Amino acid sequence: MTEVLVLVTVDGGRVTRSALELLTLARRIGEPSAVVFGSDVDTDVLSRHGAATVYTFESPDFADFLVVPKAEALAALVADRQPVAMLVTSTTEGKEIAALVAQRASAGFVYDAVDVLPGQQETNTVQSVFAGNYTVTSAFAGGVPAVIAVKPNATTPTEAPEPGTATVQAVIHLVSEAAKRARVTSVVVKSSGSSRPELGEAAIVVSGGRGTGGDFSQVEDFADALGAAVGASRAAVDSGWYPHQFQVGQTGKTVSAQLYIAAGISGAIQHRAGMQTSKVIVAINKDPDAPIFDLVDFGVVGDLKAILPQATATVVARTG
Repeated sequence: MTEVLVLVTVDGGRVTRSALELLTLARRIGEPSAVVFGSDVDTDVLSRHGAATVYTFESPDFADFLVVPKAEALAALVADRQPVAMLVTSTTEGKEIAALVAQRASAGFVYDAVDVLPGQQETNTVQSVFAGNYTVTSAFAGGVPAVIAVKPNATTPTEAPEPGTATVQAVIHLVSEAAKRARVTSVVVKSSGSSRPELGEAAIVVSGGRGTGGDFSQVEDFADALGAAVGASRAAVDSGWYPHQFQVGQTGKTVSAQLYIAAGISGAIQHRAGMQTSKVIVAINKDPDAPIFDLVDFGVVGDLKAILPQATATVVARTG
């Protein structure tokens, strides 16, 4: 079976959900091999999700410099292994790495894919474009590998039907001097002050808009009951009601959650562009003619300040 390289992201030794999603998608088109920068990773989890091989790169150069050393190492691995495809998570860093690898490998590159499908002799990808108004299916006509950056929450991670034990291979790559021209001098992690999941990777998102009137407490309480991330519309952010880092939309973050709940959001195209690829969308709005209702799977006409507390109490009662 043809090999598919999957760039695995690790958070404190824990394999991220988005990495497990990539392994799930990779199994559709070949035999997944995980690529990890560092050795602090749970190989058992990778094995259960289908990874036959785990390639590890261990060097301070991959942390001390920007993305070029990682892209250089991956391009060398691609040249050596000749995989049918390479999958990465479509984050800012992931897209930059993928683009550099594709350029070095003279391969095709698709970013912000929401699905990966096998073709007759090629790999197909699905994208949601033009603010989610169109779906585009693309096929790679040539080039090895097909380099694909996939949006988080594009699929539900599943374990392999017959998982084996992954073989761990340490890969030595000497980073060139040209790749070390930009050094990381310091890293400051901006804390959100909560234990909620990161907005871009959250499976469930509860967002608030102008209808909150500036009070996001009901939105936050409901999100905490669901184990969800909190988002905000541009109107709420521009009004100073919620920090910009939580804005969902064309000029904010794009999410593709399993469940997206929009509370007090009218549904302007700017906001829809950032969330309408979510699997299930629920809206709560007092205006029955709000544009958001044209998009949703379930709609509730009413005041979020009355509805959200009831929903929160119900979730808490059922989950204990």
